[in-house]
Amino acid sequence: MNKKLGLAVAGALVAFSSAANAGITIPAGDWTVDIGGNVNAYYTHTTYSGTASGTATNTIQTGLLPTELAIGAKTRQNDLDVAVQFSFWTGINGSSGDNLNGSGASNGGLGYSSLNIRQSFASFGDASWGTVKFGRDLGVFGSDAILSDMTLLGVGSNGGATGSSTLGRIGSGYLYADWLAQFQYQTPNFNGLQATVAIQEALGQTSNNDLGYAGKVTYDFAANDVTGRVWVGGVTTKRQNGTSSADGPQITADAYELGAKASYQGLGLVAYYYDGKNYDGGVGQFPASAGNTNAITETKNSGGYVQATYALPGVGTKLGASWGKSIIATSGSHDVEREAWIVGAYHPLTKSVNLVAEYNNLDLVNASNAKGSAKTVSLGAILFF
Repeated sequence: MNKKLGLAVAGALVAFSSAANAGITIPAGDWTVDIGGNVNAYYTHTTYSGTASGTATNTIQTGLLPTELAIGAKTRQNDLDVAVQFSFWTGINGSSGDNLNGSGASNGGLGYSSLNIRQSFASFGDASWGTVKFGRDLGVFGSDAILSDMTLLGVGSNGGATGSSTLGRIGSGYLYADWLAQFQYQTPNFNGLQATVAIQEALGQTSNNDLGYAGKVTYDFAANDVTGRVWVGGVTTKRQNGTSSADGPQITADAYELGAKASYQGLGLVAYYYDGKNYDGGVGQFPASAGNTNAITETKNSGGYVQATYALPGVGTKLGASWGKSIIATSGSHDVEREAWIVGAYHPLTKSVNLVAEYNNLDLVNASNAKGSAKTVSLGAILFF
């Protein structure tokens, strides 16, 4: 993957900047309007065994990144950098739970994946004292883990599922950062050192009694041909303990993370670890609100992943391999585990288009020590603009 396409990936998620690094820039008076996004499609073939039973699936679908249209604008007013961002995301394959006539068998023109406005935020600040962001954007905790995942350009786990997105490595190496309503403050950059804190909505509640709090510290470094980042972060919130009552007992859910990544002449390495409690609902996402009988409660969560990629000189094709695992320690006799090996090839056909081939092997263990696996082959393309 070339440098421009790499910037486009980061711009598509816009975890930290006030506006995307878009491909189309339009001057508009005192403002500069940026328009960008991506379109992707993958053929996926998934086979199942053991507890992950099911017939083999063949689909044409979006990958870990849904198809996106992002519109941002920025300006300088009263010695402040001011920006706003809206991003519209959707899938390409029909979702049986979301169609015009309400039929689970709906297809074609009556089957669609709904539009999801994942980003709607504004920011103001200055390099001398930092930036304030308010609105909906990617969460602080776990954001570097997903931004560093090579399957952002592909599918990863959950091939064959309907909806607007696959899982990538979510739930088999890191927890989902999610898109949250929040107030966020990021400090100035002190020679590569920067801190970010956020007050955010607390998921997993119906009573809305509590808010969540997250923060992280990052250090970006560069020495000769070596560049990279080291980060540490944490999050804490409260949620209902799987009861059917909005006034049911609440438990603390929190986690911390450690991560590092580095690149040198086409070689990229990532190592990540997290630990916490009551934060994983089973697939790396926060447990649902009260009344969800499938919510796993009073658990310990841990996991991580390692990843290595190499861009072939001259050709530009990036080859990658990663391994990761997520563990949910319950009160039962066995831990719940999701472990995945992923290999992929990402070829820059142009500055904007990547051809993608991936293989994902996901092994599952449930609380009864029953085992299963899902193996996915995916082939497709993604375009950033």
